[in-house]
Amino acid sequence: MVNAPPFEKAGPRRTIPGCIGPAVLVFCVTIIAYLPGLSGDFIWNDNDYVTAPGLRSLGGLTLIWTRPGVTQQYYPLLHSAFWVQHCIWGDHPLGYHVATLLLHAGSAVLFALVLRRLLIGQDTQAGVSVGVEQHAVGALPRFTVQQPYAGAEWLAALLFALHPVHVESVAWISEQKNTLSLVFYLAAALVYLRFDEARRPRDYFAALALFVCSLLSKTVTATLPAALLVVFWWKRGRLGWRRDVLPLLPWLALGAAAGLFSSWVEQAYVGARGGDFDLPVLSRVLVAGRALWFYAGKVVWPFGLNFVYPRWTVDAAVWWQWLFPLGVLAVAGALWALRRRTRGPLAAFLIFAGSLFPALSFVNLYGARYSWVWDHWQYLPDLSLLALAAAGITAGWRRIAIGPRWLGPGLVGALAAALGALTWVHCAMFRDNQTLYLTTLERNPGSWLAHNNLGLAWSKMPGRLDDAIAQYEEALRLKPDIAETHTNLGIAWSRMPGRLDDAIAQYEEALRLDPNYSDAHFYLANALVQSGRIPDAIQHYEAALRAQPDLAEASNNLGMILCRIGRPREGIERIEAAIRMQPDFAQAHFARGAALLQTGRKAEAIAEYEKVLQLRPGDPGALRMLELIRSSP
Repeated sequence: MVNAPPFEKAGPRRTIPGCIGPAVLVFCVTIIAYLPGLSGDFIWNDNDYVTAPGLRSLGGLTLIWTRPGVTQQYYPLLHSAFWVQHCIWGDHPLGYHVATLLLHAGSAVLFALVLRRLLIGQDTQAGVSVGVEQHAVGALPRFTVQQPYAGAEWLAALLFALHPVHVESVAWISEQKNTLSLVFYLAAALVYLRFDEARRPRDYFAALALFVCSLLSKTVTATLPAALLVVFWWKRGRLGWRRDVLPLLPWLALGAAAGLFSSWVEQAYVGARGGDFDLPVLSRVLVAGRALWFYAGKVVWPFGLNFVYPRWTVDAAVWWQWLFPLGVLAVAGALWALRRRTRGPLAAFLIFAGSLFPALSFVNLYGARYSWVWDHWQYLPDLSLLALAAAGITAGWRRIAIGPRWLGPGLVGALAAALGALTWVHCAMFRDNQTLYLTTLERNPGSWLAHNNLGLAWSKMPGRLDDAIAQYEEALRLKPDIAETHTNLGIAWSRMPGRLDDAIAQYEEALRLDPNYSDAHFYLANALVQSGRIPDAIQHYEAALRAQPDLAEASNNLGMILCRIGRPREGIERIEAAIRMQPDFAQAHFARGAALLQTGRKAEAIAEYEKVLQLRPGDPGALRMLELIRSSP
């Protein structure tokens, strides 16, 4: 069959019964382990993923697909899913948590089904025999996984579902991109494996469609065709050009194109460029080698998990840092030498390392600005190591064959309970921003990101402004060149009596560090308006809009200033632009009403104030303006 054509006549269909009970069990224990995560609030950048006000219309849905940059990353299927979810439950986090958890549990079940199909029919060289059981005359055969790996697929699913290193991908709403893309990834793999057996064209194109859906949810899934080639090598000991490679060439091309485009978006729109990402090739090799050991270690020993890990210093002149990549090469060499006895460990290593490749610093990812490693980056790669672990546990236990028959299932249950308990506890870290960053700082006091973001959280709490300023100052002590933190500190000082000049100095420092930072231009313009420097303020509002053309607040504020200085026509144009960007922007509708009233267009002004009342029922300013207009002659 190695030289079989890419498509051939379909053979008999195989059925895989007996999955419902284990699937329900995996689903239920996953839900139970993650119950604390359902009470979590939106954290960090969740608001960048939950559909922005300007995209909540059908026109906004079109923009999600047609205009890179209107969403945090160009994952249009993911953001369409968020768009639909916002239509259902709006700005309530519970619905998003439920959706993400269901996707995670579904991925665990799909993982088991993929492994079951791989183990059924596996040749004896790889160590798995095939069982065929006839139920009745004329019935389809039932294919079951025989010794020594029976049940390994469901153990792997449990390990994946309950492993605490995956909490970040499930409890953090932004990482619905992980859970959604993995569902499509595994579904594509499952259907493609069916195609590999029967060579039906409809299976091939169904699998291809699912693969495209995975790419449109998160492009790390571009590694699927390479993983499938490794799987086929593991099953057959060789790769056939016509049977194995040729059908996957379009997949490899799609994955490469999606990966390159995503890398460009990451740099052009997300911000993965600049000094934090300027690494020579040798330094990237050092990061990759150490990261591989880090991620493998978290699979084996899931303790000390954190949201932001220390970003270690990379120095090619330090000899011991080379031990990490050399260790990876040594492991790869040992597994290669072992392949004649068993190909499984090498296949698992190749899939693990290959799936992690996009996160190993060879391409710029914005998260590397804060840490070289993140728990959510190993969500998909862990599949191969957990499959290998499950196979090893089941085979090893049966070969040892000691103790009563219930001991094996009992130990598996204890392992699942331990992982579930760790997951339950780790979910608490993601309850809200304050909890997230306080816990992060307990484990990584040098995280300037956590200090900055804790300051943001405290700045929104009554009576915590001084504490917020202290956090910003500590973040700047750790990393003085953070334009965002200088801006945040400026905002905090602008809220304190007599500190407006200090706030302006912070905004100006932020712009020295990043001249195109739109937020710094915007808040500096606001401060300049307060200090009476209107011409300078106008310049900075315009600079903010050049840097971020869809910044509705800057367009609205600029419009109000232009109206104030006697340029109402230009002012109204700016305000109307803000409304186009954000149709439910109540402040802009109020400003347009005031500008229209200034030009004598009372009827239109009344309509604008009525619109404000639709968006903010009982708004006292709109009610007062309507009363004044209607009572005037």
